[in-house]
Amino acid sequence: MISTLLISVSVGYNFKSNTAEAKTKHLKPIIIEGPMPIEAEKFASQLKNVKIEKSGSFVFYKGTLDNYPVIVAKTGKGMENTAAATAIAIEKYKPIAIINQGTSGGHDPNLNVFDIVLGKNTTNIGSLKTETKDENQGIDATQWKPMDLMASEGSAGEDPNAEKPRFYEGNKDLLAAANAVKNKYTKGKVVEGTIGSADVWNNEVDRIKWFHTKYGTSVEEMEGAAAAQISQAYNVAFLGIRVLSNNKTNGGKYDPTTADACQGYVMEVVKKYISTNPSK
Repeated sequence: MISTLLISVSVGYNFKSNTAEAKTKHLKPIIIEGPMPIEAEKFASQLKNVKIEKSGSFVFYKGTLDNYPVIVAKTGKGMENTAAATAIAIEKYKPIAIINQGTSGGHDPNLNVFDIVLGKNTTNIGSLKTETKDENQGIDATQWKPMDLMASEGSAGEDPNAEKPRFYEGNKDLLAAANAVKNKYTKGKVVEGTIGSADVWNNEVDRIKWFHTKYGTSVEEMEGAAAAQISQAYNVAFLGIRVLSNNKTNGGKYDPTTADACQGYVMEVVKKYISTNPSK
């Protein structure tokens, strides 16, 4: 009798599990990107039915959240890693949306550690063209010009129309979901702004202020613009979400626990997006 009951329970559990898997199989997943372990693994630990897949050095945690497929991509730091991981994720998993999230350094003196910036725009602040100077004429970084590598198929360095920043707009539905749950984040304020990305770590306050003035940047990090560029190339909805882990413009000291706080907020954003997603 007991063995019959156990078999019945087991069959029932497998049936429910298979039914749930069948229901989610046709749904396009949401990709959550985090560069470092502290920016990805907490979120991954909150998913159900997690399976780990790897491609190169990139790790993908496939699971579900509120019965919807969600994949956390641990991309590694930097623009090249992020671009490659994003392209692999899109080709392999066919996502409906990508959120690139994690820590960042503040550019806006009105923002404090633990504040979160929603990327209404994301831009590459490492794509620059220097002034022409001969030997012994020195270096003047304040005269460098933005260079839009997507402006044309010719040489961006020779195209005067490319001497401007390119801004990748955050998806309106993802932004709406993020704004709808702002009140659930209690560790700081949540604002829309511009996220700047580059394979550069800026510690010069005057340089940071230069970017804030010239590009309107709220924060800087090393990944978002690469993910935004690849997402746009594949026509996949994208949003950057970044928490300030430090801010040199107002003396905000580095706090690594901001990474956990950001993932907690992004979890609420994803739940909201899932609940309003018409394809669910």
